[in-house]
Amino acid sequence: MTKLASKRRLWFAISLIVIIPGLVSLVLFGVKLGIDFTGGTLWEVQFDRAASTEQIQDVLAAAGFDNSVVQRVGNEGDRTFSIRMRELTEGSAEKDAVEAAFIEQLGPFNERAFSTIGGAVSGQIRDRAIFAVAMASVGILLYIAYAFRNTQNPILYGVCAIVAMLHDVLVVVGVFSILGAVAGVEIDALFVTALLTVIGFSVHDTIVVFDRIRENLARRLDVSFEEVVNYSLAQTLVRSINTSITVTFTLLALFLFGGTTTRAFVLALLIGVISGTYSSIFNASQLLVAWENGEIQRFFGRSRRRGVQPAVATSR
Repeated sequence: MTKLASKRRLWFAISLIVIIPGLVSLVLFGVKLGIDFTGGTLWEVQFDRAASTEQIQDVLAAAGFDNSVVQRVGNEGDRTFSIRMRELTEGSAEKDAVEAAFIEQLGPFNERAFSTIGGAVSGQIRDRAIFAVAMASVGILLYIAYAFRNTQNPILYGVCAIVAMLHDVLVVVGVFSILGAVAGVEIDALFVTALLTVIGFSVHDTIVVFDRIRENLARRLDVSFEEVVNYSLAQTLVRSINTSITVTFTLLALFLFGGTTTRAFVLALLIGVISGTYSSIFNASQLLVAWENGEIQRFFGRSRRRGVQPAVATSR
């Protein structure tokens, strides 16, 4: 089998090629936030006869909602539109006036969804989402450090797992930044749920690989650390890929045939699962090898102390 660890620079380069476009998009455009994070009203309506986004925007502008964003949902025959506008209260006279204007100028319609979130609530959701991701990262680092406490440097395993996890987060967020700039795809509270799920999947896969490395280190003391990592990856590679493929097929079916309301959520999971499998095999374990060989220390201009082997396991 090809020695995966010997090609670690290639794997790192592939990760950079995938991440950099997303980072550029994040710097230039950021992410397109849904009403869960910005506040406002999301209104989905279906008209009985043909209508256009321009006609709906004209009606809304005449009613005082000049900056509303109208997008068609599905194909033209569905006659369904998603309207994002400033806060509009259910049952208010203002909403009744907009509905009356729709009926008068565009004909009868059905309200398929209506949700309003105030600015204060959206700010709380945003802050809690950031806090949840931060706490998950800290918890993962502490858990892995404890689980691998029998190694000489348990924190190293935790740091490598966090780096691989951040790789997956950047891939998912970067892709959605590009989709937001190109196709107007927004992120909402479900996106945060997907992101936390991706974090869990990525770390789970990484721990499986790390645990096999630890076991083989205790058994194969006559070979180099890089050879131990190669042997461990050979043992776990098929299992990791098979698990990822089964999950990917399920998510792909949900993305293609599921509802439009969960499509962005499923897409985030789909991207994250694929990225998580890659990072566990080609990033996390390779970072251990790079540290063991002193490559990371030399990259940051620090000389490695002789005789120190941070990743080697001690007797259990």
